[in-house]
Formats: sequence, structure tokens, C-alpha cells
Amino acid sequence: MDLRIRPLNDAAPRPGAKYVLYWCQMNRRADSNHALAYAAEKANELRLPLLVYEGLTCTYREANDRMHTFVLEGVAEQQRRLAELGVGYCFYLRKRRADDNRVLYELAGDAAMVVTDDYPTFIAAQHNAYVPGRIGVAYHAVDASCVVPMNHFTKREWAAYTIRPKIQKVLREHLRPVGPILVNHRWRAARPRWHTEVTETNVAALVAECEIDHSVKPSMSFTGGRLAAERHLHAFLTAKLRKYAGDRNSPTNHATSGLSPYLHFGQISSLEMALAAEGYAEEHKLIATEFLEELIVRRELAFNFTKYCDQFSTLAALPEWVQVTMAKHDGDRREYMYAPEQFEWARTHDPLWNACQKEMLLRGKIHGYYRMYWGKKIMEWSPSLQQAQDTMLHIHDRYALDGRDPNTYTSVLWCFGLHDRPWGERAIFGTIRYMGYDGMKRKTDVPGYIREIEHLERTGIDPFRIP
Repeated sequence: MDLRIRPLNDAAPRPGAKYVLYWCQMNRRADSNHALAYAAEKANELRLPLLVYEGLTCTYREANDRMHTFVLEGVAEQQRRLAELGVGYCFYLRKRRADDNRVLYELAGDAAMVVTDDYPTFIAAQHNAYVPGRIGVAYHAVDASCVVPMNHFTKREWAAYTIRPKIQKVLREHLRPVGPILVNHRWRAARPRWHTEVTETNVAALVAECEIDHSVKPSMSFTGGRLAAERHLHAFLTAKLRKYAGDRNSPTNHATSGLSPYLHFGQISSLEMALAAEGYAEEHKLIATEFLEELIVRRELAFNFTKYCDQFSTLAALPEWVQVTMAKHDGDRREYMYAPEQFEWARTHDPLWNACQKEMLLRGKIHGYYRMYWGKKIMEWSPSLQQAQDTMLHIHDRYALDGRDPNTYTSVLWCFGLHDRPWGERAIFGTIRYMGYDGMKRKTDVPGYIREIEHLERTGIDPFRIP
């Protein structure tokens, strides 16, 4: 069987069913989606139409306006593209905790089988652990998130240098476009009764009706949805790829793609990004190597880590040398110490760190290189390393559009030494890599970055927003 596909129970397809059901949990797109393609293939084999079910609940941890808005902004285009393919679509917005929570099971009751997304973190991982045994019908999970399927690797890899040659060995085999979605039996039935109609104009009203945290406002920089993802990719290829290798670590150069929120919510795939970057680079005589390293090797190392480490969200996942040095230095004296709420509201003595946190509050993500500094300083200024990790994860859960992602957990633990090596010993960090303000000033335009974030805070307008 294809390495992308995992049957998660022993049930057979149900005879006499009305459709095949694709439960779209993480890969919220009609394009370049292996899971949707597999569901269409099964529907054709069974001579049935295909129904896509996508839900958004009010009950996930730190549910708020920012996350809800980003997802809902993609629904109208998703519905349009699926309709063009002849695929049925049901989007259910569970607005209040008292609302129906059995829609999946109701829809599965008329399905020959359920296809869903294979994903190692967030609520998809929880669902895929307990739903297959309760659903009473064949349940298959498909990896549509990675270029090289997660199941190609049978164990945890320990660093980029161990996974890189294994990826490179099979990359050409997997770096191919997903074939077109062709359904032999178009969806002709009415939409299921649970369907919530979402348009470009009613998103804010729907969010306001939900029983969620309304204090975290939508991002001022990122609009959700497939169309926005495509605009970001186009802008990256045409204006940023040529400078990515040299400028990607300097936030004021705006050389990165800005696509991590769209990758997390599945509104674009790493496969189509890789193919687009490779094709554009070849056509325009550019080099895409560094971008593909981050997009494929580093990202898929994170998926491998969260797939094969049960404790991926805890300090217990760190290697032995880190455990030893943390135990030795965790009680070291801190020159500065801040409570979690002081970190959350950017109230430290360090103007660069405060600017990083304000970028999180306003934009909903931090530039990757500065996020390393952001995390290292939370370690340095927290009363314990455990509290430091708790603070980092809380802030990501609440504000980051690319939070609760394999890359989130891996990046947070990288600050503590994951996928790294021992360095010179010093207070608090022991032999864990240190990052300091002076080093950031030498390598990047710190004053320019602080001015940029001050402008965002003062005006509420992001001049670098891609419309």
C-alpha cells in the first residue's frame, strides 16, 4: 500500500452507502491534496459520489477570533473549488458548546468509508486515536502534509544531518504533482442539514456568534484562505526567492515566504510550494536550495519528531546531554525574571524582545530567526526552564497562526537543545546554545525591526501585508 495511507481500523467499506466521506481536518484545500485524491479514487472504485466534511469547533484549546477568522476566510473558496470538481461539501461551524458534536458520526452513518488527514499534532492526532474504533466503518488516514511521506521513516531521526540523506535518496520519487481530481459520480444531493453557509462578507458575524475568546483579534497581516496563500506564494517567487539565501535571517529584508500559517491550516501544500520554487528557479536561473532545505528537510524533521516521540510537547523529549545540563543549571541566578503575563504583554527591559512579542500579538507570527532569540530569552528570564517552555507554548497556542504545529513544538524545544549540539558552558544555559542582543545587532537590523513593529502598533497598518 502507498506509504501515505494508513488504515486506522479493520472495518471494510459499508455496502449500500450513499457516498465516500473525506473528513478534512488539517489539509483545508481542494488543490494538491493527496487525501482528497485518495478519497476520490475510492469513491470511483465504489461507484459513489464524494462528500467533503470540514468542521470548526468552539472547544479547541485557546479558541479565539484570530484562529476562527483565518479558517473561515478560506471556506467560500473551498466550497467553490469543490463544486467545480463535482464534489459535495459540508462545512459545520459549532458555535456553542451546547451545539451538536456528533456531525461526523451522523455523516459517517451514510458513508461507505471515511478518509481523513494523517497529522501528528493538534486535534487531528487526538481524533485519529479514538474515532476509528467508534465509527463503525473503514477509516483511512492519508499524509497530505509532507513531500516525503512520514511513514517512509520508521523511527525518530535525531537531527537534520541524519534525515537529509534519507530524504534526498527518495525525493525525486515523491516530488511530483498530485494528479487531477476526477469523480465519476458528481454530487447531486442537497447539502447536509448541518452545513453553515460562509461567504466573504459574513465571516466577522459568524465569529462574533461563537463561544470563544474574543479578546484575541484577527491578524493585521494575514488573511486566511486558498486565494491568499496563492498570492503569498506568487509574491515570494517573483520578489523574494532571489534574495532568500542571503537575506532570510534578517526580518527587515522580508525575504521569507510568510506561508507558515497557510501550511499549518493546510490551505497550501509543501509539495506545490517546492515544485513552484524549483520550477521558477530553473526558469529564472536562481538557486532554491536553501528554501527547499527549510521547506522539506527541516519541516519534515519536525513531522518525524512529533510522529515518533510521544512526549514531543515536553522537556522530557530532549536528549540526555540536555537533561544533564538543565539539571545542573536550572537553579542558576537570573539577572532578570518575568512572570508569564509580563512576557505575554511584552513588558521586559529588552526592546528587541518586546518587538518580537508585539509582532506575535499583532501579526500572529514571529520571523523565524528572531523567534529563536525570543525563545532563548524566555529561558534566560524565567524562574525555571519548565516555566519557560510553558510560557512559549501558551503564547503560541493563543496568538500564533502557525502554532500547535510540528514546527512549533520542534522550534520551541530547539531553544532547549533539540536537534542541536552542546556549546560552551555558561550560566542558566549550561551547554545549550546561547543567543544575545549584541549578536543580533551585528547580524541583523535591530533598530529597523523595532521601528517596523512600532509602526504596526501605532497605526494598525502593515505596509508589508500582501493584499
